[in-house]
Amino acid sequence: MAKIAFLGLGVMGFPMAGHLARAGHEVTVYNRTAAKADAWVAKHKGRAAATPAEAARGQDFVLACVGNDNDLRSVVQGDAGAFSSMGKGAIFVDHTTASAEIARELDAEARRRGLGFVDAPVSGGQSGAENAQLGIMCGGDAATYARAEPVLKTYAKAITLIGPAGAGQLTKMVNQICIAGLVQGLSEGMNFAMRAGLDAEKVLSVITAGAAGSWQMNNRAKTMVADKFDFGFAVDWMRKDLGICLAEANRNKARLPVTALVDQFYAQVQARGGGRWDTSSLYNLLAKD
Repeated sequence: MAKIAFLGLGVMGFPMAGHLARAGHEVTVYNRTAAKADAWVAKHKGRAAATPAEAARGQDFVLACVGNDNDLRSVVQGDAGAFSSMGKGAIFVDHTTASAEIARELDAEARRRGLGFVDAPVSGGQSGAENAQLGIMCGGDAATYARAEPVLKTYAKAITLIGPAGAGQLTKMVNQICIAGLVQGLSEGMNFAMRAGLDAEKVLSVITAGAAGSWQMNNRAKTMVADKFDFGFAVDWMRKDLGICLAEANRNKARLPVTALVDQFYAQVQARGGGRWDTSSLYNLLAKD
């Protein structure tokens, strides 16, 4: 069993850290809002720390799942940041969906300090985190990844080392690009079915078994047509992720016409007050135009 710090106890980090504690690891948590850390300790035992540096001191692994590049820098850098207190040979694993640029930046800083670093964004949403069914896409050197993998398997359904630092974040961008198009296509299909007067249940019973079938169809089609969006991955976070994708595409010259269009559709959802709605709320733009 390892000594682990977990930084960031949002809808993903809270259950992920819980799986580590239940597996028998010694877990110390930090959250910007201390009450959330106290609630985690009340549920899972372990210990809460006042700063990332305090949480990271003496740990074998420090894991983070925060909001964006700036949030990540705030828990890593500076006198109160995790890197300042981690001992040589310790490994920092970042589960944040962030830029490939910051992954490479932190990897270089970790190497200078004698630390290991793995960028390891996740896919599977809140339900995947709660049920230990996350897909984890990793970037880093093979030796560091091999040491971290047994810990990450605690809440993973699938985990793969893709390439060097930044490769995990780039793969998460591929994931989000694919999801954006899938959700828009599913929204259009279900809206078409409803306007054509078809029975949604019967339609789905057929097409989910064919080439159109997908996780989004299996898990979101019925809730779409029921106008239920108060769960899952929020539009605000999807727009953050798609912004990262579009910025990277601007650098590598990849063409993302559908992604750019869907990003603007999500902006329209936000304008309707749906920033915290699930990403399947693209359907709302079509059903209530």
